[in-house]
Amino acid sequence: MILIGYARVSTINQNEDRQIQELIKYGVEEKRIYIDKQSGKDFHRPSYMKMLKRLKKGDAVSYTHLRAHET
Repeated sequence: MILIGYARVSTINQNEDRQIQELIKYGVEEKRIYIDKQSGKDFHRPSYMKMLKRLKKGDAVSYTHLRAHET
């Protein structure tokens, strides 16, 4: 199993360092952390899509938090 991390901030002005440090503390290697700096309104984000393409059966994805959106 490979542990992969995903971090996202909404704008380029926001800092993702806290999320990256949390993922590293959890055991994710820094080279396996995918980062996007754009809105969370949809999942068509470059690094997120790249991560999905590279996932293999048995891999695990870790993230620091999810924010629920009501529709």
